Amino acid sequence: MKKNTDADVIVDFITGQAVPHVGPEANRQQVERYLIEKKGYRREDVTVDAPIDVDIDGEVYRSTVDLIVQIDGRPLIAVKCAAGSLGSREREIVSAARLYGTTPLPLAVVSDGSDATVLDVATGKQKASGLAAIPDRTEAIGLARAEPLPPIAPDRLPRERLVFRSYDSMNVNVRGRSS
Repeated sequence: MKKNTDADVIVDFITGQAVPHVGPEANRQQVERYLIEKKGYRREDVTVDAPIDVDIDGEVYRSTVDLIVQIDGRPLIAVKCAAGSLGSREREIVSAARLYGTTPLPLAVVSDGSDATVLDVATGKQKASGLAAIPDRTEAIGLARAEPLPPIAPDRLPRERLVFRSYDSMNVNVRGRSS
């Protein structure tokens, strides 16, 4: 087993924990820093590697969502940090946002740390682009006061679970994911 060196790990901006420097981890650190320093979120508003369990035909697929932004305990924004094409990760993060809580989260974001796409979870369509388009904490407080989205229709739920697992299982060089 290879011994970790300083080049192999970085300190997570939100949790303060050492994490493997693999895949899009550097991008995630940029997004975390942006959410706290530019968008006004508190560290406790952002969950890193939020666990998500998806039941598919009686078998549980376990994974994580890179970041979940919440206000007063209400999850509002699911974030996927990607290296490379943002468009290729949009469907994955929308599915995660639809499955994460008891009701779908209102927004999903995919970002490479220097750009972002904000997606409306109800429609799956792009709402805005650019890091500046990510709602700040004040806007998120407004989202938290809004009526939650209705749960996914029971006939659509199995398909949504399969979509999430299919995209998520293709992730390589990431930490925290197990199947």
